[in-house]
Amino acid sequence: MKPTMHNLGIDGRLEVSFTFQPRNKRVNVDPQSNSRRGSTGKGNIPRVAKLLALAIRFEKLVKRGDIQDYADLARLGYVTRARITQIMNLLNLAPDIQEDILFLPNTTKGRDPILERDLRPVAAVPHWNRQRKMWTQMCKDRLG
Repeated sequence: MKPTMHNLGIDGRLEVSFTFQPRNKRVNVDPQSNSRRGSTGKGNIPRVAKLLALAIRFEKLVKRGDIQDYADLARLGYVTRARITQIMNLLNLAPDIQEDILFLPNTTKGRDPILERDLRPVAAVPHWNRQRKMWTQMCKDRLG
């Protein structure tokens, strides 16, 4: 807008008014509500479940050819290739363990009982039956 005589104030100052509206306006959602993710429980989804879901998504992107390789994922995500490898290694877990992780109960207080780094030794074992034994023991120790 060019200043003209009619939009200059009495003292010669330019007066401009505009309405500011953020681009990413969020829907009014109760922060305690989990309606957006379809869960009825309170609390937070465990981080390891989010990481496993991310690994599944990344694998699909690579297989479809949308992303060339894991190094591209690392560059796009501003993380190291080693971190991408750690996340992608969750796919080495037995399918039933992956399902258990995706459906872990929400964390309502304190820290998540099972962390990604706790699963690294389990994912490193090539035999699914041994993985299942390790997973069962970990669940008994951590989840009660």
